[in-house]
Amino acid sequence: MSEVEIPEPVASFVDAVNRHDDAAFLDAFTEKGVVDDWGRSFTGRAEIKGWSDVEFIGSRGVLTPEEVTVAGDVVTVVGDWRSNHANGRSKFVFDVDGDRLAKMTIREG
Repeated sequence: MSEVEIPEPVASFVDAVNRHDDAAFLDAFTEKGVVDDWGRSFTGRAEIKGWSDVEFIGSRGVLTPEEVTVAGDVVTVVGDWRSNHANGRSKFVFDVDGDRLAKMTIREG
């Protein structure tokens, strides 16, 4: 399978996640960035870090993108998520604000 083309800043974000780079992951979000993980919302760097330390970066997650769609400032990446916390096909919807992420929403892919 050929590699899917992911626009910035989402491409760098996926790369940071797959490298388990906590700082780059957190820096990708705007100051008031939000993670919506299956209906649970985490707002701002401290809350996102607390969630990620257990369920995302801290669980050594790797996202293998399979499909990418772009609609204006919204980038959707569907792919295979593997971690020590959860596994399976997942849909990540990114609301992009300039060169940062305003929101990441995670649902079943």
